[in-house]
Amino acid sequence: MKEAKPAWLPLAPFLFVLLWSGGFTAVKAALPYAEALTLQAVRYVCVVAILLPLWLVLRPPVPDRATLTHLVRMGLVVQFGYFAAMNLGQQFGMGPGAIALIIGLQPVVVALLAPAVAGDPPVGARGWAGLVLGLLGAAMVILSGSGISAGGWLGLFFSVLALVLMAAGALMERRGGRPCDLVTANLVMCGVALVATLPMAWGVEAMRVRWTWEFVAALAYLVLVNSLISLSLLFLMLRHGEAARASSVFFLVPPVAAAIAWVVLGAAMTPLAMAGTAVAAVGVALVVARR
Repeated sequence: MKEAKPAWLPLAPFLFVLLWSGGFTAVKAALPYAEALTLQAVRYVCVVAILLPLWLVLRPPVPDRATLTHLVRMGLVVQFGYFAAMNLGQQFGMGPGAIALIIGLQPVVVALLAPAVAGDPPVGARGWAGLVLGLLGAAMVILSGSGISAGGWLGLFFSVLALVLMAAGALMERRGGRPCDLVTANLVMCGVALVATLPMAWGVEAMRVRWTWEFVAALAYLVLVNSLISLSLLFLMLRHGEAARASSVFFLVPPVAAAIAWVVLGAAMTPLAMAGTAVAAVGVALVVARR
């Protein structure tokens, strides 16, 4: 039986963009106080510490073997791989806006591969028009220089790796995702990511943390908003809609990330960046509402 779509689902893409985009600034704010993998390990310790007691109280049904296998894979690809690459990309010179722009190219990758990998229908002329507008709007933001900085080939490598891993996760969820309690799903994925992150952080980093209020505030955002709320929204969108439509909202991430950098960090938002935001919004609307 096909799972019913929640009534609030049409609002989910825009809420996701707003919450997800702030994560790039949160990582930038946290990195001066902890190295990339150490930050990730602390993050998942906090997530598991929140979810495990909640799971024990709620006692949701235990997923079957196929669902658990899928969650383990998603934990490795998205929660571990994507976030590690994103953290390392910023640690090695990529600014929040620059890495957001690269990851914002995900809709093109997903739209090209989804028909063959996930069995989605082709995006069609209107959908491709929306994707092109989204790409154009994101490019306008990067060209404006608003909230954007980039440096170092290693940072660029990790940024592209983050793009590949997030696109792979979107396609995996669309193809193999099954209805599952969100507490259970997040607990399994974040637990797997914690187990994968700890030995790497131990092997290559000093694993020291400076517990300032800035670090605690950034960590709280990454734990509660990025790891729990944002990814839950993304997986719900992927489960109830086509992969290209759900992933198209990533085109709005670069301009929104630039706007957040403007508000939080004081980075200038130029008229070109504002125009790019509007163009990207139109593109996303075309893809999301093309049916």
